[in-house]
Amino acid sequence: MPTTRHMVNRQRRLTAYEGRRTATPPPAPPRVPRPTARKRTTRAAARRSIPRPVLLAVLTLFAVLAGCFAAYAHTRAGDLRDVPAARNAALTDTARTGEVKGTVGQAVDAVFSYDHTDPGRTEKAAAKYLTGRAVGQHREMLAQVRAQGERQKLVLTTTVTHSGVEVVDGDRARVLVFADQSNTSTAKGGSATQAAAMFAVDVVQRGGSWRIANIDTFNR
Repeated sequence: MPTTRHMVNRQRRLTAYEGRRTATPPPAPPRVPRPTARKRTTRAAARRSIPRPVLLAVLTLFAVLAGCFAAYAHTRAGDLRDVPAARNAALTDTARTGEVKGTVGQAVDAVFSYDHTDPGRTEKAAAKYLTGRAVGQHREMLAQVRAQGERQKLVLTTTVTHSGVEVVDGDRARVLVFADQSNTSTAKGGSATQAAAMFAVDVVQRGGSWRIANIDTFNR
């Protein structure tokens, strides 16, 4: 039969067992996350980074190239502004182009028309609208008309039908002219002829007015 001492020891063992069974287990130690593949790649790249002297050399090269490109772009823009097409106001200034076209039309109608009853009108028109080389060219072109004008009672009428301003560059311009000409002899037995003319005139601005400086009939 168990003694009192045995019963006490047994009770102590049961109590200790129950305490160990019901006690809260200690928390597990935190897991340290392993580096991901991306982080490992970044670290590897950092270890293989470009040395500082090489990086400075690359940045310097980029700066030099950028400066060269800027200089080239500026020069190229200047070249484009200097080409004849860019300086041609006939392509950009409609008011000035219209002024040149209108003046040339009036000038050609006046200087290339002749009436034997008032030959001075043609001379006045020539003095008003012609300058430089065009003065002698006009005199030569109308020499035969003047020589036969009074005898054949000639009336020459020139009318500009179309014109195109090719170039307006500062105080100079060039205009292509299409005109109809009618030459009539009112003398007894006279006749009339009609013809079309095409030529170009170079004009210059003098004293605020445009004048014909050269007449190009395209004769070779």
